[in-house]
Amino acid sequence: MDSTAALRLDFAGARVLVIGASKGGIGAAIARAFQVKGAEVAITGVEEAPDPADQGRFAYHRLDVTDIDAVNALSAATPRLDVLVNGAAITSRGEEMEPGFFARVLDVNLQGTFRCALAFQPQLAAAKGSLINIASMYARFGSPRNPAYGASKAAVEQLTRSLAIAWAPEGIRVNAIAPGFIVTAQSARSRTDPVHVQRVADRTPLARWGQPEDIAGTALFLASPLAAFITGACIPVDGGYSVV
Repeated sequence: MDSTAALRLDFAGARVLVIGASKGGIGAAIARAFQVKGAEVAITGVEEAPDPADQGRFAYHRLDVTDIDAVNALSAATPRLDVLVNGAAITSRGEEMEPGFFARVLDVNLQGTFRCALAFQPQLAAAKGSLINIASMYARFGSPRNPAYGASKAAVEQLTRSLAIAWAPEGIRVNAIAPGFIVTAQSARSRTDPVHVQRVADRTPLARWGQPEDIAGTALFLASPLAAFITGACIPVDGGYSVV
């Protein structure tokens, strides 16, 4: 990408895979943003088909990130990749103290991130590409209703730093984004509590919940030559919530 294309965030010819983008939300917003900028984009999810709004828009691969054989099979079927976005995650507010579910959250959110990163390392190395992990502001805060999610995302942030160091000699840049409170299907349960919704808005300096599209621009930036000297970073995109 030349300097002019970089300033336009032009990804014409780039191949992008977004893991965990079948339900709309952050993953789908990132996928759409890369596609608008010219990339050839594929997405994954555990559902039979993606969100109706995205059916036919992207190549879709049904994928359970806890299944290492399935992850490796998708890698084998993907000869070239410039950008991998790891966004598969689960949570269940108020239910995560149950040990079995706690383990399941870590298996999807942390182990799944690592499985996908490792499986696509050869393609990213060949392309001198970019790996973007989706962490969370809960990586930095205590979360009494979502302890497994918070623990998994803190580990994703740490994994991002470690992989950034390990894979720098191969030309792979590894960064993370830490979204704040975003209006998605995943946050729907918490948004049934109007007191919680208002408290979030009141504490956030930009005085609102985020939208999935608010995350997409940061992903484009991190994957572009404009971020050529950035690796191992975790960028909060939370309307200022984490600085209050």
